[in-house]
Amino acid sequence: MTIRRVSTVEGLRAPVGAFSQAVIARGLIYTSGQIPMLLDGSIPHGFEAQLRCTLDNLQTLLTECGSSLEHVVKLNGYLTDPDHLELYNRVYREYFGGLLPARTTVCVSLWGVSLELECVAVVSDADVSDRI
Repeated sequence: MTIRRVSTVEGLRAPVGAFSQAVIARGLIYTSGQIPMLLDGSIPHGFEAQLRCTLDNLQTLLTECGSSLEHVVKLNGYLTDPDHLELYNRVYREYFGGLLPARTTVCVSLWGVSLELECVAVVSDADVSDRI
């Protein structure tokens, strides 16, 4: 079995810890948690801006790995405030449309950000091995 580890992705800030941004195995992409960090290292202000940034970062990572939000089968969301759930659901539907993956959402304590998202997606691009 071939396993590919994606450590850096154009358009995303490099990981600050000892982990891969994503691992691809058996046609599935397992992402590490994505946070609302811009390429310059800044964090957008406000929950909605952080949520959109995080979903954009997740989309960038999936695209680099040969997939997209349309191919996400499971998403885990970690929010810091349960009062954000209604807005989270509204923006989430904008990004995923009618193709809603299985999802778990929990409230946790995070450092400096309002949320973190990780997912499992199906590889949709047959040429992904040429890019990774």
